[in-house]
Amino acid sequence: MQRRSLMTALGAVLAASVARGAFAQDATKPSFTPEQLDQMLAPIALYPDAVLAQTLMAASYPLEVVEAARWAKANPSLKGDAAVAAVKDKSWDVSVKSLTAFPQILAQLSDNLDWMQKVGDAMIAQEQDVADSIQRLRARAADAGNLQSGKEQTVTAQGSGSDRTIVIAPTNPEVIYVPAYNPNTVYGTWPYPAYPPTYYPPPPGYGYGSALLRGLMFGVGIAAAGAIFGGWNWGRGNSYVNVNVNRAVNIDRNFNVANINNGRWQHEPVHRKGVAYRDPATRQRFNQTRPGAEQRQEFRGRLENRPATGQANARPNLPNAGGQHANLPNRAGGGAAQRPNVTNRAASGQHPNFQNNAGAPRGGGAIRGVDNGQRTNREAARGRAQQSRAATHTSGGGARGGGGGAGAARAGGGERGGRR
Repeated sequence: MQRRSLMTALGAVLAASVARGAFAQDATKPSFTPEQLDQMLAPIALYPDAVLAQTLMAASYPLEVVEAARWAKANPSLKGDAAVAAVKDKSWDVSVKSLTAFPQILAQLSDNLDWMQKVGDAMIAQEQDVADSIQRLRARAADAGNLQSGKEQTVTAQGSGSDRTIVIAPTNPEVIYVPAYNPNTVYGTWPYPAYPPTYYPPPPGYGYGSALLRGLMFGVGIAAAGAIFGGWNWGRGNSYVNVNVNRAVNIDRNFNVANINNGRWQHEPVHRKGVAYRDPATRQRFNQTRPGAEQRQEFRGRLENRPATGQANARPNLPNAGGQHANLPNRAGGGAAQRPNVTNRAASGQHPNFQNNAGAPRGGGAIRGVDNGQRTNREAARGRAQQSRAATHTSGGGARGGGGGAGAARAGGGERGGRR
């Protein structure tokens, strides 16, 4: 139940984030330009190939990344292979599980939802363009003298000039270092003033030390060889992320081997958890349907016309003689002590509270009911007494009846008056 609430809350946060950003869902959303790609990938392009590949995969599953980041925050003592082993039975994608070895990466992604969303969308729809952007950025960093081999990582250049491919790998495969750097300086003079990169300072507690002015800074190496399963197949016009299936199954017991074709990574929509894709082509590719305006209007009409639910005892407003509606409360809902306004139908459009025939107001509340019963009893008793006296006079008073008592005379006078 708590996990469902968490996922619902995270969905709401991501929905709000995407809606207010420049990359909100749009029926005519174009592809990311090279300038935009360089801007968004600059903070991570200098990661080792495997770590970079797994970060890009995980960014396509933003809800799971946020959930994993919260897990890592709640378990600060677990890093590297120990953290990966602890989440082996989680339902997250293998790429997300692998990043628990590097909680600083999870924190950077989770704390910057708009950026993570863009990176993931680019990876899903423009994988080749992402690869080209990474190589452009690495070439700039190398030309600026800020990308070199060391004890933490080995940098290898293949080819030359515009056909150069730069590969970054851990110097010691058993120990992984995640670099931190300021993208505004590490690439030399930034060529796109309209698209400046964002610097995300490394979180404290990972041994990075003070802020950087130039070049790369490395924190504490992490024993995370067991967390590595991804890589890059670099090729001009045919670059893609590849997956080592044998390593992936050791990270994720539920890993879908059938989803990997010739070692090439494929995005799995099931781990997207309903987060909308950026453009119609991608939504269609992964069978994610979004209701159109007509469908939304039809659904709205059904809601408006359907009977109210959960109100079986509710009563509608019933019109009175004056065309107005008396408000009848739902007695099952605690309103048994309330009474509707009873109107004098002889009164035009008025709603006096319980008026008698003579128009004199009666008492209110519960006392009013008691007084009504007593008054009715007294009037009934007087009526019976008058009937009894009338019957006695009729049966026993011949002389009085013939002699015309006062009552008879008045009665006769009334008749004569009537004839006139």
